[in-house]
Amino acid sequence: MTIFQTIAALLVLAAAASYLNHRFVRLPATIGLMVIALAFSLLLVALGEFGVIEVGRAATLVRSIDFSGALLHGMLAFLLFAGALHVDLADLRSQSLPIGVLSTLGVLIATFVSGTLFWGGAHLAGFDLPLVYALLFGALIAPTDPIAALGILKRVGAPKSLEIKITGESLFNDGIGVVVFLTVLDIALGHSRPQPGPIALFLLEEAAGGVGLGLIMGWAVYRLLRTVDAYQVEILLTLALAAGGYTLAEAIHVSAPIAIVVAGLVIGNHGRTFAMSDKTCEHLDTFWELVDEILNAVLFVLIGLEVIAMKLDWAYVLTGVLAVAAVLIGRFASVAFPVLIMRFRQTFSPGTIRILTWGGLRGGISIALAISLPLGPERDLILACTYIVVVFSVLVQGLTLGRVIGTGSAA
Repeated sequence: MTIFQTIAALLVLAAAASYLNHRFVRLPATIGLMVIALAFSLLLVALGEFGVIEVGRAATLVRSIDFSGALLHGMLAFLLFAGALHVDLADLRSQSLPIGVLSTLGVLIATFVSGTLFWGGAHLAGFDLPLVYALLFGALIAPTDPIAALGILKRVGAPKSLEIKITGESLFNDGIGVVVFLTVLDIALGHSRPQPGPIALFLLEEAAGGVGLGLIMGWAVYRLLRTVDAYQVEILLTLALAAGGYTLAEAIHVSAPIAIVVAGLVIGNHGRTFAMSDKTCEHLDTFWELVDEILNAVLFVLIGLEVIAMKLDWAYVLTGVLAVAAVLIGRFASVAFPVLIMRFRQTFSPGTIRILTWGGLRGGISIALAISLPLGPERDLILACTYIVVVFSVLVQGLTLGRVIGTGSAA
């Protein structure tokens, strides 16, 4: 299939799933789309097992889609920019300490705790998985997914301070998580040695470089926005900022996700207040909300379809169930330890640790990172377990997050 035919097929599936969910299923959009796509995929697999249809062609089609490249080097730029565009910078500053700690120290704690527990679980299930590959799983599953989190938080009515913490953390920690993942991957492939000094310097360069580039790009586009009052031109400038800025960040080897989040915050706050008319703001919001909704629909349909092309057996499923427990324990450790330390300087709402633990949703970024691993038995196991964790996260945690928030708020 050509690129256009692939995009057309995905848009048709996303539109059909969106209609069915809105008309009949009535789940939150991200969850409903994944449920419908997953059910469709499982039906195809079941029919293939009974010899009713040939699933091989569908599996080949799904494998031909560069999920990792499409998300990490394309869709993510627009999804992160759209998310950051609507975050109030004053609210973010009020929670800057917990957001900063959770998106850095929290990612590192989750990587090592989840990875170590996953290593033990894999051996318990009969897999001789090297520890470095288990830590690789910990790194790719550690960051919470901003796409899943932002989509669900809109509906569950979290307390304002908790919503800001979850939103801010999810916007920034995926950039840190990708850097940690690449660092561990280099060690696993033998390209570098696990030396704390160079690793810390690499993390600092990626993160600080991303922040600096985002500020420069955001300020430059803000200055351009002040000189025009034509919403078509201004929207095109923001579109260029998201796409061109992400590409530039990748080219100069700084964190592209962090750069785009920072640029989006600049335009969404300073740009909106001082450089845009009310008419432009209205059109800008409508445009980026549509981009966000369309790309989210395609992304979660893709996640649901991935099961067709995945190698799954009972040993993988058992390890995946153990991985879910490992990830939840790792998330709890990555939240509880920093929160207990920060209580001396920051006030937290009742049930914060429980809500942040359960609200740490995983999504497409983790699957994309798992797909990007080099071919081999370790990749098959990690990809299957990542998929199981993501499905559990979006379906179970996503559907029950509102109840957990209600319980936490009442505590």
